[in-house]
Amino acid sequence: MKGIESVKQTVAVVRWNFLGFYKNPRIIITFLFAFILCFFLSDRALMIAEYYESSMQALEPFIWTFGDATSILLSSLLLILLFIDLPKLTPFTPYMLLRTRKSCWLLAQFFYIFLVTAGYILYVLLVTSLLCMQKTYPGNIWSKTAALFAYSSMGNKFSVPSTVKVMESITPWECSMQMVVLLVCYALTLSFFMLFFQMRMGKKAGIAAGLCYSLFGFLLDPKVLAKILHKEDYEMYQVRRILGWISPLNHATYEMHDFGYDALPSVGQSCIIFLLLLLAVLLCVYRTLKRYNFNSFTGEM
Repeated sequence: MKGIESVKQTVAVVRWNFLGFYKNPRIIITFLFAFILCFFLSDRALMIAEYYESSMQALEPFIWTFGDATSILLSSLLLILLFIDLPKLTPFTPYMLLRTRKSCWLLAQFFYIFLVTAGYILYVLLVTSLLCMQKTYPGNIWSKTAALFAYSSMGNKFSVPSTVKVMESITPWECSMQMVVLLVCYALTLSFFMLFFQMRMGKKAGIAAGLCYSLFGFLLDPKVLAKILHKEDYEMYQVRRILGWISPLNHATYEMHDFGYDALPSVGQSCIIFLLLLLAVLLCVYRTLKRYNFNSFTGEM
């Protein structure tokens, strides 16, 4: 009976968090910005495909659009806007916490963040596919456009992350699914990192924490660091290895993984690191929740 009651409490809190979600102007604006972001980022690949009159696999626009660190960083900034109001603070919240187990409340926050994050990323995947649908096909085979980017310098010129090592080791469907998993893991750690600081020091601190988390990953991007240190690519080889292991943004970037050629983390290892980081942040949130000041629930934080 306790298990059933816990499930009911968790579902109730998740439903409470979703109240007004679809009518919230901030949510609508975020998804509109995501559409605009996808439009501008996918335009590079579509332009090349139209110029050479070549087709693309249906998921390749998503893979190319969100296969590099800069694009992931831009999309994650929109996630900060999505979760800017967590935890949902209203005069009703203290009553909910008093009637609900703290573990159930925290689990509900996890499911809410997971559902919103997964929905956001699937929305991005759908939009990038629809924007290029006139040039795409559903078959699970890399296209001639992908080969054009991978086997020439055109991919680097247009910042399209299509490489031979990826094409030789995995299919487009498997690649896109692994990218979705990495993006969800990254977004979950970012969101709970924000939640922890929001509960400890308020909304402004949560936003600052999310921005710092993103900035930390951006500054540890090998390309960005090479420009800051005025280094050539060959001089950054060892540094690239180290950054691939310590930067959350690099763990979320598909091209920064080991495909049998580099001493970088595999996709599975990155997922494990994200899960360990997420568990650590969840523990901090839970300990903060046990000492939370109910007088803070005024809706003005």
